[in-house]
Amino acid sequence: MTDSRPILFFDSGVGGLSVLAPTARLLPQAPLVYVADSAGFPYGTRSEAEIAARVPALLGRLAERYDPRLIVIACNTASTIALQHVRAALDVPIVGTVPAIKPAAERSRTRVIGVLGTDATVRQPYVDDLAARFAADCTVIRHGSAELVELAEAALGGERPSIATVRDALAGLLSQDRAGEIDVIVNACTHFPLIQDALESAIGGKVSFIDGGAGIARRVAYLTAGQQWPEPISGRAVFTARSARTDKLAPALARFGLVEVETL
Repeated sequence: MTDSRPILFFDSGVGGLSVLAPTARLLPQAPLVYVADSAGFPYGTRSEAEIAARVPALLGRLAERYDPRLIVIACNTASTIALQHVRAALDVPIVGTVPAIKPAAERSRTRVIGVLGTDATVRQPYVDDLAARFAADCTVIRHGSAELVELAEAALGGERPSIATVRDALAGLLSQDRAGEIDVIVNACTHFPLIQDALESAIGGKVSFIDGGAGIARRVAYLTAGQQWPEPISGRAVFTARSARTDKLAPALARFGLVEVETL
């Protein structure tokens, strides 16, 4: 008997596609369901209490509807705030997404690293703990940007951002003390790898970017090792609210193998 249960990816918007893509490359047979909480987007400007209540409740509904073998919370904000709540509520393996501060510190030569995420992510004690544990000898410069999240959403719909606009959105990072010494930037929002080419052009210089997508894919492969997979089937995208904006994303979603689109 083949096991048709999917891997479910969850984010407030389309950023989690940057985590889904490397997982799909490692596990091409895996059935995938990608859920964007478009009714709650964006998470980065919401309060911790809102996210801690909303995410477990919504994932509970999704687990009942899609019976996933594993859930990936492909959102740094949701993971740093609600990961433990979700694990306590659901009897399903849960993989979170947290800022890749450890590998950034291992890579940095100047010992100055940037953490670029949402406002909600960069202020979390979880990030304080990661910095203390893995980058204690580094200067960690944080910046939260809701604008970059919006630019990434628009980019997936075909509206590429101008370099000047991206540079303006990065001003809060690059204007901080010692920012000129940054040699590694952590993409602490899964949206940002979707516009990494624009980020690299806007910053210039010898700055590298790092995110957790490949590591999460390896973790998912490890947790599902030896499991059976069905014959290849089309992936599915699910929105918690449909709009003209989400409808524009259909061609891009198809490029990620998500050819079926539905509303929760």
